[in-house]
Amino acid sequence: MGKKKRAELEKQKQGFIAGAVKNGIAKDVAAGIFLKIEPFAEYGFNKSHAAAYAIISYQTAYLKTYYPKEFIAASMTMDISNQNKLSEFYEELKRLNVETIRPDINECFADFRTIDGKFYYALGGIKAVGYEAISNIVEERELNGKFKSINDFINRVNPKDINKLQLEGLVKAGAFDNLNSNRQAIFNSIPNLILKNKNISENKLANQIDLFSDNIETEEDIIVKIEDWKFEERLSKEFEAVGFFISDHPLNQFTEIFEDYKINDYAKFISDDNSENVNVAATLLKVQERKTAKGNAYAVLKLTDLNSVFEIFIFSDLLELNREILKEGNSLILTLVKNISNDENRFKRINVQKIASLKDLFNSPINEISFNVKSIEQIQEISKFLNQDGKTQVKFNLSTEDQILNFQLKKPMNLDRKSLNLLRKQQIQAEIS
Repeated sequence: MGKKKRAELEKQKQGFIAGAVKNGIAKDVAAGIFLKIEPFAEYGFNKSHAAAYAIISYQTAYLKTYYPKEFIAASMTMDISNQNKLSEFYEELKRLNVETIRPDINECFADFRTIDGKFYYALGGIKAVGYEAISNIVEERELNGKFKSINDFINRVNPKDINKLQLEGLVKAGAFDNLNSNRQAIFNSIPNLILKNKNISENKLANQIDLFSDNIETEEDIIVKIEDWKFEERLSKEFEAVGFFISDHPLNQFTEIFEDYKINDYAKFISDDNSENVNVAATLLKVQERKTAKGNAYAVLKLTDLNSVFEIFIFSDLLELNREILKEGNSLILTLVKNISNDENRFKRINVQKIASLKDLFNSPINEISFNVKSIEQIQEISKFLNQDGKTQVKFNLSTEDQILNFQLKKPMNLDRKSLNLLRKQQIQAEIS
């Protein structure tokens, strides 16, 4: 009963009744008692427990319904160090269309807060950022005004409240973007920033003033000159600090081809028993290679699509075949097949049939395309983009009042994704084969 094994409980029925009868209890009474025990093979607990749960459920449901922002802010602050929980709450904020102010050293607080309808992400929720230290920094901002620059920040904060890991977390999360948008430049300058902050503090303690500090060492001098991280690396660093993508998602650069490859949402695929075979687009967060008891290699992939974070298993053949693209930060298309067992647990097993790089597919030439057009004008519009020989076989399906005309160009033409998307925005239908 404790293990919720109905089949095992059924085996005990006859023995239970026989034992009860042996001890002087009527057979029908014993059967009635066992009948009350049986439901507990599913789930159950005593009435005092249920009453307490009911009250808490009512209270939380009331708060969630009438004060959703405040309720979520309090819930996220309770789980401020659990980034998996924070990710779930953040998805709920998006579902409720709540405007969220992402980590900002001049706007956000140590904890999660909602003010004037806006939801402020907690700086204390960033990995490696100490709650007490960031509280002191926020207090300095509240007392003496917003930080005007990175230099101003370094001049005002206490050395005890910043360290290398903390600054790295803040930078990767984008907390300084409104002071300096080049995250890599600030990240690589952290040793310089800490050293300057320490020198300023020591001078203050010694009651000394460096008359030439503003002229000799400006922000331009202590921030290294380097290009910012590329889009994918920038978001990868952000994920490391926050636990999920908050400013953008790597998949957003590829959404233009989602329709062509019939991309589905992973969570919907899992919940829909009628869906057995789909393509899912996801960004790879982590790869863990392991071995079975027999020594066969397999890997656990941690992935994120636009709505959730999930894990799937792949075995040695797929692992070796796709090792070059199975790099953290890469965006992939996975062809998944779901097998549902017929036992009571309806166990769902997800098998990966195929893996491909989204970037490679996005940049690859289109082999064959069919345009469904309704007028000569639409054909003329398409022809503006077909002015060079290439590798794309182009077909047309022209619908008139009484017939459909099918024809194709003699020579393959050059047609890229950008041109195709421009045509689609003009309500020209196209299907890639």
